[in-house]
Amino acid sequence: MAVQASEIKKLRTEQRNPATLNIDLLPTLDMVRMLNDQNRLVADAVDEQAGQIAAAVELITERMRKGGRLIYIGAGTSGRLGVMDASEIPPTFSMPPEGVVGLIAGGDNALRSAVEHVEDDPLAAVGQLKYLGLYQNDVVCGIAASGRTPYVIGALDYARSVGAGTISVANNKHSEIGRHAEIAIEVDTGPEALSGSTRLKAGTAQKMVLNLLSTATMIQQGKTYSNLMVDVKATNEKLQARCLNILSEIFPALERERLAQALESADGRVKLAAVILKTGLSPEQARAELERCGGHLRRVFGEA
Repeated sequence: MAVQASEIKKLRTEQRNPATLNIDLLPTLDMVRMLNDQNRLVADAVDEQAGQIAAAVELITERMRKGGRLIYIGAGTSGRLGVMDASEIPPTFSMPPEGVVGLIAGGDNALRSAVEHVEDDPLAAVGQLKYLGLYQNDVVCGIAASGRTPYVIGALDYARSVGAGTISVANNKHSEIGRHAEIAIEVDTGPEALSGSTRLKAGTAQKMVLNLLSTATMIQQGKTYSNLMVDVKATNEKLQARCLNILSEIFPALERERLAQALESADGRVKLAAVILKTGLSPEQARAELERCGGHLRRVFGEA
């Protein structure tokens, strides 16, 4: 245990931050500003890993085109962030929920309550991945601020054994999980404002990285046209208005009534309505054309 404690103490995420030693003596406003000064460092640290993040997006995109899934896996805060990012993809990009999956050590109970010791069991991750039917076209993204969580290492090793793609996201350089992954993303956020928890800067960096991975992958999948989220369906009043606004951005010369008619004939799907408006095809023909073009509006419009 003493050896393990000394190893952990060497991690930058575990060291004391000299910039915040007097944080508990400050007035509230100064305290908030000091915490946010630390947050400002995160974006630059993420940007240093842009090349690795881009390589990871390309790996995920390649596997998804073959029918594979993106599977986030982590313990504690890292696991919760993975589950959150996965759960936001279906409503944001109209993707089936099985396309991006989040797994956390201890299962769904660990989302709300800490489940002790599970992060030390590599076989627990293997069991979860086997239950999902992990196969070679999938990509497993292991997340651990420390970069040494056995649960995540077990997941990455099993993923490699079945030929799946592997990505690691850590907040320490030369991480252990990085040695078990095909692509290692290591965002060095340094010592936390408060020593003893990596839910602060490290957690913010992880959230940013996962946002980049999933958003860039969805763009590559044709879920956007320009910077418009066209793969959205009008399922309520707010989304109906949003969908019409998106169509009006693509076709500014068309009357709103015509846009609404196209949206209705497309069963509320913006992308399909856009193809109908652009080509004059029937909904069935437009759907076939979209499929032929891999779901990319740019290709349907002859712009790619």
